[in-house]
Amino acid sequence: MRRGLIAVFARHRLLANLLMALMFIMGGIALTRMNIQYFPTFALDVISVRVVWSGASAEDVETGIIIPLEERLKTVDGLKKLTSTAAQGIASLSLELHEGTDPLLALDQARQRVDEFRNFPRDAETPQISRISRYESVARLLVSGPSLADLRPWVRQFERELLARGIDRVEIGGLPEERIAIEVPGSVLETLGLSLDGIGEQVDRLARDIPSGIAGDADGARELRSLEQRRDPLDFESLAIVSDDRGLVRLGDVATIVREARPASLSLSAVALGAPGEITRIEQQEDGPATIELLVQRAETGNSLKAARLFDQWLTDVGPTLPPAIELTVFDAQWEQIQERIDLLVHNGLQGFTLVLLLLFIFLPGRVAFWVAMGIPTAYLAALALLWLFGGTINMISLFGLLLTLGVIDDDAIVIGEYAESRFRSGMAPAQAAIAGARRMFWPVVASAMTTVAAFLPLMMIGGIMGNILGDIPFVAMMVLLASLAEVFLVMPAHLRAAFEHHVEATVPRWRRRVDAGFDHFRDRIYRPLVTRSVRWRGVTVSLVIVMMMMAVGLLAGGRVQFVFFPSPEAQIVFANATFVAGTPREQSAAFLAEMERALRDTETKLGAGWSILRWRVWAVPCRWSPAPGRPAISSPRSSCNWCRRSSARCGTRNSLPLGAARFGCRPGWRAWSSPRAAPVHPGATSRSG
Repeated sequence: MRRGLIAVFARHRLLANLLMALMFIMGGIALTRMNIQYFPTFALDVISVRVVWSGASAEDVETGIIIPLEERLKTVDGLKKLTSTAAQGIASLSLELHEGTDPLLALDQARQRVDEFRNFPRDAETPQISRISRYESVARLLVSGPSLADLRPWVRQFERELLARGIDRVEIGGLPEERIAIEVPGSVLETLGLSLDGIGEQVDRLARDIPSGIAGDADGARELRSLEQRRDPLDFESLAIVSDDRGLVRLGDVATIVREARPASLSLSAVALGAPGEITRIEQQEDGPATIELLVQRAETGNSLKAARLFDQWLTDVGPTLPPAIELTVFDAQWEQIQERIDLLVHNGLQGFTLVLLLLFIFLPGRVAFWVAMGIPTAYLAALALLWLFGGTINMISLFGLLLTLGVIDDDAIVIGEYAESRFRSGMAPAQAAIAGARRMFWPVVASAMTTVAAFLPLMMIGGIMGNILGDIPFVAMMVLLASLAEVFLVMPAHLRAAFEHHVEATVPRWRRRVDAGFDHFRDRIYRPLVTRSVRWRGVTVSLVIVMMMMAVGLLAGGRVQFVFFPSPEAQIVFANATFVAGTPREQSAAFLAEMERALRDTETKLGAGWSILRWRVWAVPCRWSPAPGRPAISSPRSSCNWCRRSSARCGTRNSLPLGAARFGCRPGWRAWSSPRAAPVHPGATSRSG
């Protein structure tokens, strides 16, 4: 390359222009086709095993499911960490794999190990074994209305419409799952000689759709199916639970059948905006004002900005069709951060291009300064093309890497352009000056690029999920440096040659001669003597460098300069979490929540910012039997509590609870969560990690 390639491109202007045009075209194609997302694409090597055993306590779940599965799953190849959690009615196991392990092979092994266990509890559901899929949030939507009953059909309609428009996933929060609860008095059970389990089996046997064979042959064959699945409380009243010589007893004659929210359902409550210090909490009830949250997400390979456009278009279309009682509020729009980072990159790029062009115009001829500054957009577009070709994406980390390397592109073009211009002023021909500048600065520029790569290289050696995320920074840096080297050594020399040929007959303006004279004075009278003395007294120079290094290390070691791997920028959303120990009076927990709300409102008033949303998430676990999805729940006032084994009447868990308080079994403790990702766990739940 030192002998001929630079000279070939410098002497053939068309070849250099074609390469530059190719960089621009490929960069434009990459911008239109490259995926835009929040984080880089990486796989979560985590396998989840989940078993639902409705009505079982955490101790029973641990003994009957967790421990046997742990003994079998710990032999999965490539297992790094096994974490299990036993909660009321749910067993969850998480298998984290070593980096490089084949996740599909590990998933098959996990399924085989689970299938080998034949002694699951009779009422336990089929184990759900899956590899964790990663979805990223696009935005959150709050749907407010007069009641849950009114909001439920609207929310389901919103979910269907968003999915139909191309949104990858929609999660609904604050909308309790419904079930049909059948409550039979204990005296009736004793009179009829029945039990709750017997009635449950009878209902499960009768209230289901059963295939009934095939009628006809060949093309005229039709499948038969008996449709007995009940989906309304009134439909269960006609089921016969006793049919013998004692007579016919239907379920509706002895039981109370209602549709209700499943226990342990997440709920949201709004806080009305009033005067400072005035707190009005609106509790979510079936017949009162309610709020439901929709989390709009994109898949790992989805485009965040495209999903945001689809979401905004849906909001525009659905807004006029809503009744006045339904209100939509968008918040926590993650895509806005990506757009802001892209705007920042474009703004900084334009600002850097303008500043470089103005400063170079002071010290270099106009055409030379222009082609040196053109190295910034050319190299960036070429870097985006390389990033796209190698499977990269536009995300918060890659954009950060592009911002870091903005100055590197300027340095390479400036040093080559300035040296070539100095050779031209010393009397060299335009072509020879451009080639001499590129050849003379080839190894210094390459060495500088390799030094930059070496500085970023340790980030590629970080393992795990964090390494997958931070690996985009050195990857982007290498793409930018490679594009910059191609631009300054293959494209720019031809343009410098053309600029020098134009300035052969041009006269140097008087103001430029004054600037050059001032710069020469600074270089020859101040800078050069200082460098000469530093080299002559090299021992003093090295000692000063060592002293400054020791001071820097001392500031870090002494804690005077804090080291933070990731800075903590100010967030637009504040989450407040409150946990109360067992035995805390209900009034005290409610008063604390009211005080927290008052403090948040006072803070908003003092800061003068616009308060957007204040919401509370509540996780409640009453003492009721939770059946499998699609099956009715049956409870009795004499049925025992899952935690204390006492009757529900003595346990007192059927009493109403204040907002922000959730009572677990008969243990008098309450918890409230306001974080959207808080994962509440039953106080009696056990967690194992190994």
